[in-house]
Amino acid sequence: MEKVKDKKRLEEYILKYNINKIFTKDMEPYMELFFFKKNEYICKTDETIEYLYLFVEGKAKVYNSLSNGKSMLLSFYKPFMAIGDIEVIKYEKAHSNIQTIEDSYCIAISFKHIRKYLLKDCEFFKFICDSLGYKLNKLSKDSSINILYPLENRIASYILAIVSYRKIEEETIMTFESNLTEMSELLGSSYRHLLRTLNNLCFKEIIKKRKGFYQVINMEVLQELAGDLYEF
Repeated sequence: MEKVKDKKRLEEYILKYNINKIFTKDMEPYMELFFFKKNEYICKTDETIEYLYLFVEGKAKVYNSLSNGKSMLLSFYKPFMAIGDIEVIKYEKAHSNIQTIEDSYCIAISFKHIRKYLLKDCEFFKFICDSLGYKLNKLSKDSSINILYPLENRIASYILAIVSYRKIEEETIMTFESNLTEMSELLGSSYRHLLRTLNNLCFKEIIKKRKGFYQVINMEVLQELAGDLYEF
C-alpha cells in the first residue's frame, strides 16, 4: 500500500463518484488516496482494519480462508464500492480477504475520523445501508453461482475478471495467469477437474496454454460461456 499525494487525482475521483454527497459534513480534508499494486491485499481476515476504503479504480477479489486451509471465492469488487462498512459499525476485525487483481486505488477515511464526525450522520448511514444491502444481494447471487453453475462457466467468468494485456513480439494479446491450486480452491473444484476443464477450453480453441500463462484467443465464446455470472 502506498499513500498517493496527488490532490488533483483525489479530487477527480471525488467528483467522478460524487463522494461528497455521502456525508453531511465536509469530509474531504480527512480523505487520503492509497494505491495498491496488483495482488496486494487491501485487508486480510481477522486483521485490524483502520480505514473505510472507497474503491475508485481497479479490480479485487473477495474470498474467505477456511479452517481446513483452503479458500473460497465470494465475489469481485469494482468501483464504486466500500470496504470496511461492516467493521466501522461493529468495531470488528476484517471479515474477508480482499486482494487486488490489478493495480487499484482507494480513497481512505480513518475510522478515527468517521467515529468522531459521522456516527450521527444520516446521509452516511444511508450510504452504509445501501452498501451492505448491495453486498448481501451480490453475495447471495455469487454463492448460488458457485453451487449451481458448471465449472466451465465459472472458469470463463473468472478468466474475464483477471484477464490482462501484454505485448509479445509487437502484438498485444489478452492473457491470464493464476496459481492453479489456488484457483481450484477459490472456485470450489478439485485440481484435476480444473485442469481438465482448462484443457477442454484449449481443445475448443477458446484459450491457449503458453509458457507461464494462458492466452485468450476467442473472447466472444469466452464471454458467452461466462454470461453475467460474476459481475465485475
